[in-house]
This record gives sequence, structure tokens and C-alpha cells, in this order.
Amino acid sequence: MKLLVCGGAGFIGSNFVRQRVNDHGDEVVVLDALTYAGRPENLEGLGVTLVHGEIQNAEKVAEAIGDGVDAIVNFAAETHVDRSISGPDAFVETNVRGSLVLLEAAREREVKRYVQISTDEVYGSIEEGSFTEESPIVPSSPYSASKAGGDLLVQSYLHTYGLETVIARGSNNYGPYQYPEKLIPLMVLNALHDDKLPVYGDGLNVRNWLYVEDFGRGISHVLGHGAPGEVYNVGGPDESTNIEVVKGILKHTGKDESLIEYVTDRPGHDRRYSLGSEKARALGWSAQVRFEEGLEKTVAWYRDNTAWWEPIRSGEYREYYERHYGRALG
Repeated sequence: MKLLVCGGAGFIGSNFVRQRVNDHGDEVVVLDALTYAGRPENLEGLGVTLVHGEIQNAEKVAEAIGDGVDAIVNFAAETHVDRSISGPDAFVETNVRGSLVLLEAAREREVKRYVQISTDEVYGSIEEGSFTEESPIVPSSPYSASKAGGDLLVQSYLHTYGLETVIARGSNNYGPYQYPEKLIPLMVLNALHDDKLPVYGDGLNVRNWLYVEDFGRGISHVLGHGAPGEVYNVGGPDESTNIEVVKGILKHTGKDESLIEYVTDRPGHDRRYSLGSEKARALGWSAQVRFEEGLEKTVAWYRDNTAWWEPIRSGEYREYYERHYGRALG
């Protein structure tokens, strides 16, 4: 296939591009704004075409589509809940308006399939059981609200214009190439530097963890076999509280639990996410990596790839961290 992958230089997007090139032999064009979390080096050696631009820029989208593509897969998004609380405008601009621009381009250019990458956070929090694709959308943060808005636009383009759209909603991804504002890489790098590990609230918020390569395979199943207009939940095989994750990271890095520091909880912090993935499994997908194995692999990757993350810890991230957590990195 010839794919346009938007946000393909980011964490999940670059892992998906790697799979499509190496496992499927696809021709891939990546459109990425290359903000703080999108990095060209994530695509090194893959032979893809990289177009530098925002998805809300119609001219850049047209340039990326070029003579035509078989499908658009949209990972491009502002994704960090904490940043959405302090600056929601960028989230609406990228996640809602950007989706609109892509959908219009797909409609005008008669792209055969459009896949929107979404999140379990659009459903809100659930105390027991798991969300299904029929669960109501009850977002709790500006981030999840903007993702829900993008999803609704995607569904409207099938019903109004007949554009063949499908949505894949993933649970919390982790693995190589993840920017260290997110829980697992943040804690890994802090542990490696003997910095304090800041844990929100009581640390008992529960997340459904999905190794990024498993999510990529799930997206490929949705891309190839998902029914038009459908939503597919792609959830991880294991749940864990945040404090259990942090303690696991300390074990794998050989560091002491005295590094844990409980900090003030963030506003509107959802207590628990859980996705039921029966529809995705019916397409032939299943998660292959259990959380304990994936966490060990992830810690090892960050330990072995200092050249990837050292520039991050010395740049904008250092200022963000000090501003957000009220302490400097060591």
C-alpha cells in the first residue's frame, strides 16, 4: 500500500511506520509538525518520505498526499493530559481542526480509507468492568475532549459524505521512542539519574497497559479488515496501578523505593481505564506482550539508547519538568 501517516515521527506513529515498512513493504509518506515529541531520527533507515508540516495546514496535507495514497492513518495529535490542562488551545487546534482538514483532503482526493488513532480516555473513568465501543463518550480533560471531538468528526464524514472511515482507540501505550513526559519513560530516566520519581496522589490510579508494537499490529488489522464506520478498542492484556508500575521500574533499574515522591494529584485525574477488545480480536488481533515482559524490555531500551534521550533531557523538557513539578532535574 501507499500510506500517508500523519504524526509518523512521534512515538506510536514511528513504531507503526517501522512495522509497515519492514513487515508489509509499504510505501510511506510521513507528515509531521516535528514539535517537541516528533523526531526525524525516529524514522532513520526506513526510506520514508518526510514532509514537515501541521495537519491543520491544507497546503502541507495536499503536498503529502501528492499524486494520491491508498489510506491516511492519523496519529498526529497533542497528547499529554498535563499540558492540555495548562494550555488547551493547541489541543483543539490540532486534534479537532487538524482532523477536519485531513478529512476534507481525504474526501476531495477520494482516498479509499481513513483511520483515526484515538484513545481510551474519551470514555472517561470506569470503576469496574471494561469499556466497549458502545460505551458513551464522557471525556474528563481538554486532551480527551479534543480527541472525542476529532472522533465525532470522523464518524460524521462517513455518514454525510460516504468517506470510508474507521477509528482505533488504544489503551496506555509504552515502549521505545516515547517522549519522557509520559509515566514510564519519565520514571525510567529519573531512576537512572537517581532523581525523585513524582507519583500523583496516592498512586492507585489504574491503567490498561499496551506495548506499542502490539498496538501497531492492532492498527494494521483495523486498517486492513475493519468495517467502515466502526470503532475498534485495542486494549492491553494487563492492568496495573501507577505505583506498581513505578516500583517495577525501580526493580528493573536496581534503585531503591526511597526515590518515590508523592506529589499533588492533577485536576480531574481519571481513576481507572479499561478497554474490552473483543471486536479487534474478531479481526484476528491479540496482544502478544505481557506487561512485565514489556516493561523489562522498555527499561532496557532506555538504558541502552542514551544518545536518543540525552538531548531531550537537556532541552525544552528540562524547563517543562521544572515548571510542572517545581524541582529541577538532576
